[in-house]
Amino acid sequence: MIRKLSPFILLGFLTACGGPSNQPIQTNPGGTSPQQRSYYDDRVPDFATNNFEPFARQEAVAIALREWRLFGQPVADYDPLQHPEPEVPDFKAERMPGLWQRVGEYWWIGMDPGMSEGSYTGKHNSNGSTFNFRNDGHYAWSAAFLSYVMRIAGANNRFPYSPNHSTYINAAASGESQILRAQDPANYAPKLGDMICTARGKNRDSIRFSSLPTGYMFPAHCGIVVAVNENGQPFGRQISIIGGNVDDSVALTHVPVDSSGKLADPNGTSYDTRYPWCAVLEVLYDAETASHK
Repeated sequence: MIRKLSPFILLGFLTACGGPSNQPIQTNPGGTSPQQRSYYDDRVPDFATNNFEPFARQEAVAIALREWRLFGQPVADYDPLQHPEPEVPDFKAERMPGLWQRVGEYWWIGMDPGMSEGSYTGKHNSNGSTFNFRNDGHYAWSAAFLSYVMRIAGANNRFPYSPNHSTYINAAASGESQILRAQDPANYAPKLGDMICTARGKNRDSIRFSSLPTGYMFPAHCGIVVAVNENGQPFGRQISIIGGNVDDSVALTHVPVDSSGKLADPNGTSYDTRYPWCAVLEVLYDAETASHK
């Protein structure tokens, strides 16, 4: 015989089993609501948009190093002009299981809402179709990677997020960025968490620090500085940078410097024969921003 249960007993069962209660749900304990924030993007974790910790050099460097470890800690010290592209897609880390999705996260989090590039992955276009691996230059993600690092580190809306490095190179050189200052590689030694940049393609040898800002977009590459004051192989005095889409991966590159840590001689000639570095982007992290105002 099935006995009817009292509504009060049923309520007790529901409460004991984690059922609904009449207590309000606290969605953001200890923080501010999205409406109260100066910047909010539901693509980005709350710890970044709400700055649970200050936007700091050590955080940006640690995030870049974490991503490098995820890709297997590759080191790319070769001359890119002498390095052949893989002939089969299986040799491209960006297309491997678990990593093409990670590249997709760089795009999704690094780009602002509404940018079609935000839907790219390491092997898909914005429609979700797999693109030919030989055409991956149209989906180059090195700027998305640095945008991701800055976003997750807590730069919020202060960084000019873009699929193109030249966007933030020009923003830094023109003084339009709140947290970037373009510095001459001949006069400024990069610090941890700064970025160093070079033009690519037909502009590789023509764009120098004196050329900036340009009135146009140009192909470029930047890496974030993760080690300074090094003395070792292959250059002796050197720094280390991490960049995205280097050999279709997140890779570390050693860069030669002089005894004072600068990238170029007084005439502006880069000590690095592989990369004619045109600018250092000094990043003004939270602890330093006030002193630059």
